[in-house]
Amino acid sequence: MELKLIPIEKPANLNVILGQAHFIKTVEDLHEALVTAVPGIRFGLAFSEASGKRLIRRSGTDPELTELAVKNLLSLAAGHTFLIVLGEGFYPINVLHAVKACPEVVRIFAATANPLQVVVAEEGEQRAILGVMDGYGPLGVEDEAEVAWRKDLLRRFGYKL
Repeated sequence: MELKLIPIEKPANLNVILGQAHFIKTVEDLHEALVTAVPGIRFGLAFSEASGKRLIRRSGTDPELTELAVKNLLSLAAGHTFLIVLGEGFYPINVLHAVKACPEVVRIFAATANPLQVVVAEEGEQRAILGVMDGYGPLGVEDEAEVAWRKDLLRRFGYKL
């Protein structure tokens, strides 16, 4: 078995959701979940089949974001994985519940705008995602001023009263 580290290529201002699902129906169900959760959402979605024709299935509301999702899944080359690339101004917090509620979704590996690398194991024709490297390690612990900044930020975004 060989371990590989595969970077997810994307502009720094875009968020992605990387997950595992189990059926070809995933593409349509995730598309419906996203447009229902946030009307007008811009996204690209790709799903990698693990059996049968073993194609990368795709959908989305933005052709460039869809092609970016496809490009990344071609690099990952792991079966039964999906990648959602959200357009600028759209965030996982607004769609993650709908994505996780999709019956085909098995797990979410990451939902982030951070630099993302995927730890992949390869053996013969099979590849598996073992985990992800999401962003960077901490530089310290927040003090009272940082606590106040965090709470203010969440209220400015409208996430807290």
